[in-house]
Order: sequence, then C-alpha cells, then structure tokens
Amino acid sequence: MKMWRSVAAAVVLGCALQVGAQSYPTRPVRVIIAFPPGSATDVIGRVITQKVTELWGQNVVVDNRGGAGGSIGSALAARAPADGYTLIINSGAHTAAPAMYAKLPYDLVKDFVDIQALVEMPNVLAVNPGSRWKTFGEFLAEARANPRKINFAIAGLGSGTHLNTEKFMLEAGVHFTLVPYKGSGEVFPNLLAGRVDTYFAPLSAGKPYFDNGKLRGLAVTSAKRSPQLPKVPTIAESGVPKFEYVLWFGLWGPQGIPAPILGKIRKGFSDAMADPTVHARLGTLGNTVMTSTPAEFSKFVRAETALNARLFKAAGIKPQ
Repeated sequence: MKMWRSVAAAVVLGCALQVGAQSYPTRPVRVIIAFPPGSATDVIGRVITQKVTELWGQNVVVDNRGGAGGSIGSALAARAPADGYTLIINSGAHTAAPAMYAKLPYDLVKDFVDIQALVEMPNVLAVNPGSRWKTFGEFLAEARANPRKINFAIAGLGSGTHLNTEKFMLEAGVHFTLVPYKGSGEVFPNLLAGRVDTYFAPLSAGKPYFDNGKLRGLAVTSAKRSPQLPKVPTIAESGVPKFEYVLWFGLWGPQGIPAPILGKIRKGFSDAMADPTVHARLGTLGNTVMTSTPAEFSKFVRAETALNARLFKAAGIKPQ
C-alpha cells in the first residue's frame, strides 16, 4: 500500500510539474542584472529580455543589482526561490568571484544552475579625445616606462574588465594603478572628464561613445578587428603578440528549478536571440551570439572558473 501511495504521489508531482511548465510564466519574471544601468551586461540583458517578454506574453522585469564585480547580484539570485521566476544575467565575472572573494555567500556549483550562454564581445582600450596617447604604441611605451603612473578604470574587482586588465598587465609586462567602479555606466563620465586615464570598455556599452566621438579606441582585445570598429587595430597586431580577451555573458538561476521550466526558459532566451531583429541589434553592438547545449555551457563555466583562478594566482591576487 505504501509503495502504491509513493507511486501515486510521484505521478501527481510529475503532472503538477508538467502543468506548471506548460503555463509558465503566469506572473512577471525578474531577471537580475549583475551590473548597473549602462553596463554591457545591462545593455545586452535589456535587448534580450524585451524580446522574451514579447514571446512569453508576460513581463520580464530587469532588476539592476551592481557591485562587487557582479557578486552582489549573484548572492541575491542564489537566495531566490527555485521556481523560475528569478533569474540572473551576469558576465564572466560570475566565474571569477570564487577566486576574488574568500567568503562568498554562495557556491558557484551548488547554488546555481547554468541555463544559457548568451553573447560574447571584445573590449576596447578607450581614451577621451584629448588623451595624450594617439596610438596604442604610444600608450604601451609610456606604460612600460612609467609603472603604475597610468590610472586604469575597472568595472569592479573580479569583473570582466578587471580580468582583462590583469591579463594585459601580465602579458605586456606593465603595471597600472587600478581604479574600481561598479560598472561601465559609472566609468564613462569619469573617463570623459579625465579623472581616469583609460578603460577596457565593453564594446556594446562603449559603442555610442565611439560613434559620437566622445571616446576614442586605441585597440580591441579580440584576435581579429571588430566589424563595428574596423579602423581600430587589435592589441595583438599592435605590440603584444597573441594577446586576446573576450568578454562573455550568460544566464543562470538558483539551483533546483524544475527541468520542464528550465526547458521553457532556455527556449525563450534562445528564440529571442535568434529573432532577426534582436540578432541584428546584438551584432550592431559588437556581440556574437553564443550557442551551446546545457552540458556544454556548464563545462565552459567550470573551465572559465579554473582559468580565472590561475590568472589571479599568476597576478599575485589573493582572495579578499
């Protein structure tokens, strides 16, 4: 009798999950953006979630929770109910946090499900038009001749822009004075005003400034030149051979979201990025849409976590 009651309970639960997945979402879905408004994470997240709202016929509400290299938003998402109504879009900073912070209030593997790879893009070494550097070569020469003289903005400790900067310092043999902000939206006004010297600006966030001439790109971090900035050389071709860094973004949720709901979330975001208008908009902003299976994305996240740990160790950065 007990066995039959257990079987019946399992059948009821399975049916409930199936019905829940079919009707999901029945109320607004909150998507935490792990960086402030105006950041690359924010720009990308809003483009995609606007389309998901249309596809689902239900509001997908953006909630910006920037700070601590994206880990404040991640901590909030980790504590949310695992019902599919709270998700988080973060950059690769999500995989750097364990190496950056000694006492994170969450576990990257135990507390999160890797849902979907979104997009990747290069950063651009950006300066204001009045900068003393007209070329990347001039910048590199001064950096090598004057260690720590250059004030270099980063979008928070452990952010993708921080990782990019640390990798560049290691491979170029230079040292900067790092100036942390909460995100690109905070960096740009200070860069325009000359309060910091330069910044590895994510292309999607910086593109309006490059287009209107308020910022100038000295080099891009990708292996090849960006179609959006074809006249801007790569770092690799400008004095630091083989250098490459690509910023990437993904979608996560609290561990335990039922598989049928996860499937609907993955489909919604995949369909949104495949929409011709969204795909074109992301491309115009310098993004390349990433495609992967859930297993491939999880493998990628684990590999990036290990890579970032090695980078921080090589740079002599100890967890805070």
